[in-house]
Amino acid sequence: MSFLSKAFGFDATKHKVRTEIVAGITTFLTMAYILAVNPSIFSALDGMPGGAVFTATALAAIIGTLVMALYAKKPFGLAPGMGLNAFFVYTVCLTMGYSWQFALTAVLIEGILFIILTITKVRTWLLDAIPGTLKKAIGAGIGLFIAFIGMQNSGIIVNSDSTLVTLGEITKGTALLAMIGLFITAGLVMLKVRGGILIGILVTTVIGLFIKDPATGMAITQFSHGASGGVQLVSLPDSVAPIFCKFDFSQVFSWDMLVVVFTFLFIDMFDTMGTIIGVHQATGTGENDKIEGMEKMFMADSVATVCGACLGTSTTTTYVESAAGVGEGGRTGLTAFSTAVCFALALLLSPLFLAIPSAATAPALIIVGVMMMPAIKRIHWEDYCKSIPAFITIIFMPLAYSISDGILIGVIAYVATHAVAGRFKEISIPMWVLAVLFVLRYIFI
Repeated sequence: MSFLSKAFGFDATKHKVRTEIVAGITTFLTMAYILAVNPSIFSALDGMPGGAVFTATALAAIIGTLVMALYAKKPFGLAPGMGLNAFFVYTVCLTMGYSWQFALTAVLIEGILFIILTITKVRTWLLDAIPGTLKKAIGAGIGLFIAFIGMQNSGIIVNSDSTLVTLGEITKGTALLAMIGLFITAGLVMLKVRGGILIGILVTTVIGLFIKDPATGMAITQFSHGASGGVQLVSLPDSVAPIFCKFDFSQVFSWDMLVVVFTFLFIDMFDTMGTIIGVHQATGTGENDKIEGMEKMFMADSVATVCGACLGTSTTTTYVESAAGVGEGGRTGLTAFSTAVCFALALLLSPLFLAIPSAATAPALIIVGVMMMPAIKRIHWEDYCKSIPAFITIIFMPLAYSISDGILIGVIAYVATHAVAGRFKEISIPMWVLAVLFVLRYIFI
């Protein structure tokens, strides 16, 4: 136990090894989709083989999560971030016309800047500058956001040309499986079954073997098959050599490089801040707006980004799906360590882990969304100067599909409402500075 305490911040009087390990596995299962999605997104670029990107994604997740486990001693998982990978591929490379080597260089520079901002405590200063009302709103907003992600990924909520979103066909395919899994997982959680969320994921995966996808006519849960025709569970990872440290410094001082780096920096910074605030509140210690160990968490995120760039993938960031593990009781670095071990196993057992459908992890995200909503009750709704920006923060996260946009617009709204009401004394100088910077960001970028 003394080893666990020193390595992971584990306290035998407060924590249980089994709970931490189950929480880590749960976190992994809810974020393992990145192992399939990241190579798919990068496949649009010539010279970035899917197998190499898969290996780079897993290695970046392992390194970042291990740093979080051993250095920050927090229950957060890290991996290449969604949204940031799309910006890398579709905006920087395919729209702006730059090479993926240029984009990797921008990610590397961003990571180095993050380390500098963390050492100088600028990131901590920014986090401390956000008022308590907005911090509570961020936690609730993230709850809605990850629940929406789960509903969207499983087909419960689908695209609509007339109303943007609408209810999917919940009596068929993946949506049906997700609904079944939701009630199973909810029942386990309500009965306070240990590992209920993880059990729900596994049971839903098994049920997926017996429910067909209408589009393909095949079972939703699919295992890959080897050359002999049998189910393949083990596969050696591809080399990252084709994309390892492939940087292009020829345009490092160009205006476009500055814009790309700043955009990466901005999105990642406030996504990470929002995740830390929201998941911190999910631990049940959110009554205190001061978060211990912020600098170490930010440093883990920064180091992970630099390592991810060297390996050949987009910005590595702290995952909001970590809330799933926290919902299972994860509180220490042992949870993150367990998640990292799962990513390491995924390098060899990728066919097994990738067989878990998004419909099986969606119920976990929805339930965790519920767990993150209590923060709302601590918002002073009768004070419109505070409740309006809080509501804007909450609603923008799922609707704009962005944690960072929710925070940015929430800060602008907070300053605007207090200024209009003449309550200038309640607006700190850092909030004025942030509001101006955020407005400029939306005008020029």
